[in-house]
Amino acid sequence: MASTTSFPAETVPQAPEDPLFGLARAYKADTSPLKVDLGIGAYRDNNAKPWVLPVVKKADEILRNNPELNHEYAPIAGIESFTSKAAELMLGADSPAIAERRTTSVQTISGTGAVHLGALFLAKFYKGSQTVYVSNPTWANHHQIFANVGIKVAQYPYFNKETRGLDFDGMTAAISAAPEGSIILLHPCAHNPTGVDPTLDQWKQLAVIIREKKHFPFFDCAYQGFASGDLARDASAVRYFVEQGFELVVAQSFAKNFGLYGERAGCFHVVAAPAADATTTITRIASQLAILQRSEISNPPLYGARIASTVLNDAQLFAEWEENLKTMSGRIIDMRKALRSKLEELETPGTWNHITDQIGMFSFTGLTEPQVLKLREEYHIYMTKNGRISMAGLNTNNIDHVAQAIRKVVGETQ
Repeated sequence: MASTTSFPAETVPQAPEDPLFGLARAYKADTSPLKVDLGIGAYRDNNAKPWVLPVVKKADEILRNNPELNHEYAPIAGIESFTSKAAELMLGADSPAIAERRTTSVQTISGTGAVHLGALFLAKFYKGSQTVYVSNPTWANHHQIFANVGIKVAQYPYFNKETRGLDFDGMTAAISAAPEGSIILLHPCAHNPTGVDPTLDQWKQLAVIIREKKHFPFFDCAYQGFASGDLARDASAVRYFVEQGFELVVAQSFAKNFGLYGERAGCFHVVAAPAADATTTITRIASQLAILQRSEISNPPLYGARIASTVLNDAQLFAEWEENLKTMSGRIIDMRKALRSKLEELETPGTWNHITDQIGMFSFTGLTEPQVLKLREEYHIYMTKNGRISMAGLNTNNIDHVAQAIRKVVGETQ
């Protein structure tokens, strides 16, 4: 039967499956007892199980025993006790920007929602170049989030395939060559997917270039506290830029560092440059963000933000959270050391120091796509086709199998 509208169904093409969710589906369908999921972007304990942080359990208990708890709408900009503490966590409680009241924060649907709100805001109000420069590679979702709001996406070199480290010369050259006033998207810690971060000295050099070219910094911070186990250290790049007087935005996720993956707790922060009218400027920005938020999601969800707020506003719980962060980041570091050690013991061709040089949840192994496919098909080890592995998927029960499989595949495919 012919369509009775001017929008027939056949005009909508089938979209490709999201690669990560496709990988998860394939892993789930695999019945081998040897299967290992190294694609998952979520923390797992040594038994390959999701870990609910003990401090999150305590916060949940506090909330459930609160007789005044209800399910009314949150304000459009979110729970103020959450957003204000989230800003302090990112910028520092002693941040000059906070003290001078030139920041505004909006609760978002985790980090993805924060990046989207930021992209939407810049697409509508930013008068500089409507091109965002993202690292090559970057989190795949960055491309479509910006493209979907009409911002063009370009790339700057980031990963040196020879050294399996940072291509700082290529990165700085590309940012220097970008049109004046471009948007530069930066990962402040635990770069996804490479696990390679600039040093503080390199961040300082980047700040000089970005200032000279009048670029606009857009930080996407999904792993604060999860990278090094130190919340301040992981935010040092953002804090340095703020101290240098940049106007900038930050997308902040609480998925990884609180284990609140499905609860979608995040924040979007705007920092205005120091000026006599900075407070007036930030008030206007806040009003426009509220309009955008209202038309997008109206009001943010409560539960994840309530959990985080309970912890962030209680000194004892906060201290316990810091210990939980050290537990997660510490296990990741241990798995890095163990994998490198085992690959070297097995005399696996190549060098493997990059595994311990990199930081955070992910490691860019340097494995090729054919090697990745061989690992999946013959050894039931699942990772993204670019060779990125989630260190959280490794544990003392499967690391020998993974190391031995990599040794065999690399030896056979050189």
